[in-house]
Amino acid sequence: MKAYNNRSPKVEVRRSKSQTRGWTEHAEGSSLAPLPSGPGQGACHLAFCLLPSAFPLLAAACLLASLRAPAAESLAEREQKLIGVLESQAPPGDKALACKGLAACGTAKAVPALAPLLSDPDLASWARIALEAIPDAAAEDALSQALAKVQGRLLVGTINSLGVRRDAAAVPGLAAKLHDADDQVAAAAAVALGCIGGERAAQALEQSLAQAPDPVPPALAEGCIRCAEKFLDEGKDVDAAKLYDNVRQAKVPKQKMLEATRGAILARKSDGLPLLLEQLRSADKARFNIGLRTARELAGTEVTRALARELWLTSPARQGYLLLAQADRGENAALPTVLAAVRRGEKGLRLVAIGVLDRYGNSASTPVLLEAAAGNDAEITAAALAALARMPGSELDSDLLARLPQSSGTTRRVLIELAARRQVAGALPEIARCAGDSDAGIRSAAVRAMGALGQEAAVSDLVQLLGKNESRKDCADIEAALLAISSRKGASCVQNLLPLERSGESALRVVGLHALASAGGPEALAIVRTGLQDKDQAVQDEAVRTLSTWPNTWPEDERVAEPLLALARSDNNPTHQVLALRGYLQFLQGDKKLNNEEKTARLNDSLPLLTRPEEKRQAIAAIHGISSVQAIEILTRFAEDPAVAEDAFSALVETASKNTPGLDKTAREKALNAALASKNDSTKRKAEQALNRLK
Repeated sequence: MKAYNNRSPKVEVRRSKSQTRGWTEHAEGSSLAPLPSGPGQGACHLAFCLLPSAFPLLAAACLLASLRAPAAESLAEREQKLIGVLESQAPPGDKALACKGLAACGTAKAVPALAPLLSDPDLASWARIALEAIPDAAAEDALSQALAKVQGRLLVGTINSLGVRRDAAAVPGLAAKLHDADDQVAAAAAVALGCIGGERAAQALEQSLAQAPDPVPPALAEGCIRCAEKFLDEGKDVDAAKLYDNVRQAKVPKQKMLEATRGAILARKSDGLPLLLEQLRSADKARFNIGLRTARELAGTEVTRALARELWLTSPARQGYLLLAQADRGENAALPTVLAAVRRGEKGLRLVAIGVLDRYGNSASTPVLLEAAAGNDAEITAAALAALARMPGSELDSDLLARLPQSSGTTRRVLIELAARRQVAGALPEIARCAGDSDAGIRSAAVRAMGALGQEAAVSDLVQLLGKNESRKDCADIEAALLAISSRKGASCVQNLLPLERSGESALRVVGLHALASAGGPEALAIVRTGLQDKDQAVQDEAVRTLSTWPNTWPEDERVAEPLLALARSDNNPTHQVLALRGYLQFLQGDKKLNNEEKTARLNDSLPLLTRPEEKRQAIAAIHGISSVQAIEILTRFAEDPAVAEDAFSALVETASKNTPGLDKTAREKALNAALASKNDSTKRKAEQALNRLK
């Protein structure tokens, strides 16, 4: 088959290679909208066609022009001016742009000027852009007349344009081209006839399909399929099925055969069921896949029942795919099959069935999913719980509340977990009672659910429960629940947490510190500070750690700064000093309420405490980016310490390289000259470049 290049390379206009093709060359294989009619609608049609194609700028311009809806007189004047360009001795580039303009405003008056260009190798594609869009039969006549006048790529383009226009009057001429010696012409005619559709086009395509030599049959198959689709849209199912069958029986590429098979099934409706099952039973993967696709489309309860029967006849490897196709049909008639798959299918099928069961939102699904969730397979349990959590509506919540008090064992645990996932607050009283259950699994699920659902009152319940419990696992679960509620409800939980800090057990006081840190607020901070004087050293240590990490959770709580700095200045415990100093530096870095001057002043006051490289680097990070003379002085002091010099040099360069109001030229030069002592080539080079810019 000869390959034609439909471009017009000699026309010098500003366009990419893809833009030199007319819309006709990009129309093959696309769905074509009906041509609009009425003043100014040609532009809208062209924009619609071209937006996803090769002319986005033209399409946008045309669409904008049509939206502005200029007066008819101005459109007429514009059209006449463009026609004049075409009839003049203007350069080809100007004529190409005129064609594009006529696509937006052209009428039958422009056709006589455009028609001669269809035989011009440089301008034919541009002329066709306009002729495809002009809302008048004169454009179709011009294209049809050109069929006998042009050859090669020009003929292919003309044929494509007739397909875009869907000109039924062009069918005889296009049918004759099916037997053209040029394979590309014959192929273009086949696709164009498919775009036009109708009985005459279908008859011509059928006759040629049976006898056409390679390589034309693929295009003929495409044309037949397009015609058949139009028949289906028009309700002519028998005609569509006949066309599809002809393609299936012809020597065409496998993909075309598969497309035709799908169409043949859909055209027959429920009578296409045997052909559908044939595909689903085929060992050929492609035929099986087209069967799955068509199974989703073929309507009817009879089809759903047949697919249900087929599920248990097919191989386990295919069952999941078939069940998904059945679920995608969205018919309630498939629910019994899905439920059966959950109960008695192999694991893979059970997982698929569980994954789609929530789509039905049916109460019959609940006991089946609960049974699956209570099983011994962790993967099945997780999938069933997830499906139950996704199910819409309050009916399941009411069912859950009714089942929970009468449940036991694994089922009770599952119901508790489900209540937490679905945020069923009404289940909280019963869940709180389950927190003291003799079954460790139920206790753990109940405590976690209290953490997910509980309010301030649940904090008191958990505190009491913690005081009675000796199991390390249970205590860890209770602490996690307390932290969850405290972080969610905040300072309103503090009063409920006080019994922990008053406990005689140091372990409970430590848990209290953690929960108070999650709750936050001035009252919680004050109670944590009292832990610094606790009689138990372990509690003191935890109070210091809690204070030092307070800025991470509450970065703008300024009240923590004073106790942290006081602790950093004390000489009682070096570890406490380091933790407090780090917390204080973290506060300085994270508090957005402090302005740069306040931050620099506070950091300057803490400099005597910075004796270790780790804290000095943290201080550099805290002051990094502050453009002030004081910040430069602090960084310069840090640069004197070899352990952190490179960090300081890098900060100096970044700060002094910027021309900000807080730094004059002298201060910036001083900082950059100091950074020249860096041993890092990149830092040194940046300092030199910044100095050169200052000169």
